[in-house]
Amino acid sequence: MNLKTLIDKKNDAAKYMLKEITYICKNLGKRDPGSEGEKKACEYMAKVLKEDCGCERADVESFKENPGSFYGWIYITVSFVLASIVLFFFVPAVSIVLIALGLVLAVLQFGLYKKAVDWMFPEKTGHNVTAVKKCSGETKRRIFFNGHPDAAWEWPVNYKLGGVGFEAHALIGFGGAFYYLIISILKVAKVGNPDTLTKCALWGLIFVPFLIGLYFMWNKKRVVDGANDNLSGCYMGISILKQLKDQGITLENTEVGVILSGSEEAGLRGAKAWAAAHKGEFDDVPTVIVSYDTIHDPKYLMVNYRDLNGTVKTDKAASDMMMQAAKDLDIHILKGMVPPMGGATDPAAFAQAGYRATSITGLNHKLEDYYHTRRDTYDNMNLQGLADCYAVSVRALEMFDDGLLD
Repeated sequence: MNLKTLIDKKNDAAKYMLKEITYICKNLGKRDPGSEGEKKACEYMAKVLKEDCGCERADVESFKENPGSFYGWIYITVSFVLASIVLFFFVPAVSIVLIALGLVLAVLQFGLYKKAVDWMFPEKTGHNVTAVKKCSGETKRRIFFNGHPDAAWEWPVNYKLGGVGFEAHALIGFGGAFYYLIISILKVAKVGNPDTLTKCALWGLIFVPFLIGLYFMWNKKRVVDGANDNLSGCYMGISILKQLKDQGITLENTEVGVILSGSEEAGLRGAKAWAAAHKGEFDDVPTVIVSYDTIHDPKYLMVNYRDLNGTVKTDKAASDMMMQAAKDLDIHILKGMVPPMGGATDPAAFAQAGYRATSITGLNHKLEDYYHTRRDTYDNMNLQGLADCYAVSVRALEMFDDGLLD
């Protein structure tokens, strides 16, 4: 179906997104993973999807999680490394074990988003939303637009020093862990002069302040507004459905839905829970999930062909469809990935569960000072970035409805 009338409304759609995002930020409280604010935002957007967007179904669904674990592992890893520095002088073999355990934990909990130590942290209840607008005829395909309604705990170093300072601090701290791992191995293996290794260990104490600083990488007492990250992603799909209803358009053979997967900032916990809860439910016809995260600067709009620190492939055909949609509209978009140490977006969890999924992000991976800080506010959004991403998404919906991915 020709959806040019929707594409032409891209500026109106962007203004609608900003209006709604402003309302949520001002009125529904902080939305940290598993919080009352996250739940209220889900309930509010589910109401919008049903009443304003024509969705026959808009379910708010709960799941159990341990959100403190996503950054809480840092306390364990850093404590192991600090203890190993002391033990180097007495029992270097134990230092090796402690540092190795700490680094393995970092890889599992952050590198791969596994639930390695979740059981050690308090349980909370997170919330997702599943909304579907039915087609007028036989269902032959289905597309979900996805965003996460929760917001991050603030990263104080990024707020004070920006991305360069934040990343340098983390790299120096973990560099210290590898430094002591190496000299501990050399000492146990009796390679090199023992006195020289002791001097190296003393010089290595310069890493200690940076390691201690890692305890304060996140401030669990301050939750950011999360206007860009990621109410922008939530409202991308909502605005498409609203424009479809406002224009009186119902697709004949394509169901259009929205997934709001909570607690992304706690390690994709909502997306993982959604995939488990809906296993097999949407296997009846070709189904694609297009996710959005931090849609801000138009010059950084990017289709991600890999996710989860570069370890998970997204669906190539769906990713190519988004790239072609941008090309058709002469809208700038990059071809890229969520890089190593870049974290993850929800499509990683969907892809791991067997869904065809891809994502668009709109942020500089050289972190800017609004990312995960109190500057991520409704008055620090980019209407052009929202409008361009919306237009690309509508064009992609048009292509999908024409059977491109059948």
